Amino acid sequence: MTFNDLVKFVTQQFVSYLDKPKQQRIQTKQDKKSTQPPMMSRWFGIVPIGFMLYMKKEKKQQKK
Repeated sequence: MTFNDLVKFVTQQFVSYLDKPKQQRIQTKQDKKSTQPPMMSRWFGIVPIGFMLYMKKEKKQQKK
């Protein structure tokens, strides 16, 4: 991909964004935010979630 192709692509994306009505841009932004994964998995992956589940399981077993 040449530099000219890249500039052309970025310009097309920018112009298409500006052509949308403001309300549609806001709605698109809200939809994107609502479909994001939880912050813990987005920042650190699945390891902390697995660790939390393991700790909950151990805590339940200790109570028995």
